[in-house]
Amino acid sequence: MINRYIKPGIKFLTISILLISFEAGAQSKTGTTIGQFLKISPSARASALGNASTSLMGEASASFYNPASLSRLQNVQVQFTHNQWLADIDYNYAIAAMPIPGLGTFSLQLTSLNSGEIDVRTVEQPLGTGERYSVTNFALGIGYSLMLTDKVSVGLIINYLQETIWNSSLSTFSMSAGVQYSVQENGLTLGASISNFGARAGYEGRDLFIDYDFNPDIYGDNDQLPAELRTDKFGLPTLFRVGVSYPFIINEWTKVILAVDAMHPNDNNESINAGMEIQLLNNFALRGGYRDLFLEDSEGGLMLGAGINVNILNSYKIIFDYAWADYGRLEQAHRFTVGLGF
Repeated sequence: MINRYIKPGIKFLTISILLISFEAGAQSKTGTTIGQFLKISPSARASALGNASTSLMGEASASFYNPASLSRLQNVQVQFTHNQWLADIDYNYAIAAMPIPGLGTFSLQLTSLNSGEIDVRTVEQPLGTGERYSVTNFALGIGYSLMLTDKVSVGLIINYLQETIWNSSLSTFSMSAGVQYSVQENGLTLGASISNFGARAGYEGRDLFIDYDFNPDIYGDNDQLPAELRTDKFGLPTLFRVGVSYPFIINEWTKVILAVDAMHPNDNNESINAGMEIQLLNNFALRGGYRDLFLEDSEGGLMLGAGINVNILNSYKIIFDYAWADYGRLEQAHRFTVGLGF
């Protein structure tokens, strides 16, 4: 019986990997997009699974990987994630999701990243000018998901985002959409999504204002003409994912979930994420995964974590998840997610 459902999933994933990997000989696309903070995983559970979550559900922040997962929520859920990101950068994420019978599930989410204060250094003053600046990123999203049938769900998230570097900034809108298909209840699930599809944008601000000399070779020419530098417009880090997951019911108190994602980004090469979750006593979970498999020059990849959920008065569920991620020479990152369901 298990093979009956696993084989179609493997076939689906294999075909998808072959389709999205047809870019032999293409030059590197790394560093060609803005909005890099949109690629940071906001879920400690999903991170511990190697970010293989396109076909998973059960928490509001799973909509980051596939908006279609929102309609699978059974109750109102609020989650908050703090990520001590690389180089002591602070990353915070919050989401609230509410299912409304007969209408679907709605969500509101907020993402914030802050570099902290950084010394301004120039060629003439490499030790610092005495000034300090910061880099801040912000995104506000509204999501909606609907069960089309008892097996198929779809979802959409619209984000407004802004990036600021000292006195210059850019802003634009992005869209994420996805679909999930459950072959059977508590069985094989397939998922596909596209994230961060949106308009190109460029920086504006007073840091780009300059005094310009139109013709420095002519003595007496006005060398203080006010002008502004024009920056190119760049696209967002659009990512196409396909994934498959399968739960193995060991006994009444133990369940193992295996998940695999294939990814095709527009600013890097294709790769695979894979993870496993062991659920114990319906309250505890141990997780492990590996991200960016087969990606050339990737830093690290191993991800581990654990989670616990507690029911209070049979009406409220408190969830706490932790994830540790290895980033090689960039060291490591720690994520903490706290959730409340009611």
